[in-house]
Amino acid sequence: MKTLIPREQLEQVARRFRLLGDPVRLEILNLLHVRGEMTVQDLVAATGQSQANVSKHLRLLREAGLVARRQEGPYAYYRINDPMLAALCVLVCSQVPEATAL
Repeated sequence: MKTLIPREQLEQVARRFRLLGDPVRLEILNLLHVRGEMTVQDLVAATGQSQANVSKHLRLLREAGLVARRQEGPYAYYRINDPMLAALCVLVCSQVPEATAL
């Protein structure tokens, strides 16, 4: 039997999808998924974004529980914290056709 999802849970899901609706955050998550744990500096170099911008996105992802952080000396290392996140991204990305060059 199918049951309705409670409104509060739907609101949490909507917040999570809003977080995933930003291309920079998706790029960060993709890098963490493929390369594993990375520092802010690694992510800045890989994305071409400013340190302030990468840090802002990482803060939002960490507050939502999607990524985890560990401090080692002066470096903060980030990793994906939600194993379902990678599966969700693979599922959605497999349904989107690859971009073709113009």
